[in-house]
Amino acid sequence: MEPGGESGCWFLYYAYGSNLLRERLLLRNPSAALCAVARLQDFKLEFGHHQGRTSSVWHGGTATIAQSPGDEVWGIVWKMNTCNLSSLDKQEGVEDGIYVPIEVNVHTQAGKVLTCRSYQMKDYVPGPPSPQYKKVICMGAKQNGLPTDYQEKLEAIETNNYAGPVPIMEEIEASIKAEKINSA
Repeated sequence: MEPGGESGCWFLYYAYGSNLLRERLLLRNPSAALCAVARLQDFKLEFGHHQGRTSSVWHGGTATIAQSPGDEVWGIVWKMNTCNLSSLDKQEGVEDGIYVPIEVNVHTQAGKVLTCRSYQMKDYVPGPPSPQYKKVICMGAKQNGLPTDYQEKLEAIETNNYAGPVPIMEEIEASIKAEKINSA
């Protein structure tokens, strides 16, 4: 790691998809700490298949953000240690060119503007998410108290009705269960 200024050890990551759910993000990125709920102006949430290929992890379209004047996306700003930058990039398929890191300015509910790293899918064909992927997004939105009308919009997303196994979903559910036991 190259030494940086005081922000050298940390970066802000804006999540709008499955990483809204804390347990999902922590599977691979243990340093993540909740920083704020925030809104990204002039973008909309979309789902798609990179180069027309269905996600082998989620068995459906995955989330991305597309510029769209007048629209908004709600999400979470996570503060993360730079030691997790490569694991986050890996999770987002950056090496394979599926997502590219972008910089976005988001508005927190307290009215602050934060500059964050986020990810955008490259050359995708629009396509619906699996019910499991949608569930993780909705659980994350609820867990972190995103605005109710936005949560309703997420709940209304059509899925591809995939009913097969989703190992990552099992991993997430096991981790949620373990937390419940530990906090009991």
